[in-house]
Amino acid sequence: MSTERKSVVFPLSKWYGVKRKKRNAFRWFIAITIILIGIFIYGKFFYIYSDGYRAGLLQKFSHKGNIVKTYEGEMILSSISSNANVALASEKFLFSVTDKKLAMQLDTSQGQMVIVHYRQRNGVLFWHGDSEYQVDSVKIK
Repeated sequence: MSTERKSVVFPLSKWYGVKRKKRNAFRWFIAITIILIGIFIYGKFFYIYSDGYRAGLLQKFSHKGNIVKTYEGEMILSSISSNANVALASEKFLFSVTDKKLAMQLDTSQGQMVIVHYRQRNGVLFWHGDSEYQVDSVKIK
């Protein structure tokens, strides 16, 4: 007598392959969706669109917010000045500050001419302030 075992093979349902393909397609869909959402969030809130310097008169600086307090500032950028150093044409530059030490430095220099370095993002998270311009350094003229 032989001691070989015969394995019993059950026929697979004809829908088994279809279910497996649907499951794999759903997994790919979820993975691609998560990747696209991650790319969108990075591009909207963390990618630095531009950075540069602005010079002007620091007109207003405040600490405001209902739930999350942020530092917000306003500068007057004079594009054309008269002979008596009076701004004839001006534009406002609104910005946010996340660094507390820098905020204290800006708070004490209201009414003075300053040069700020900013970074512009396409979108703003609520704990980073109201403006898409975030100032990260200041130089008082």
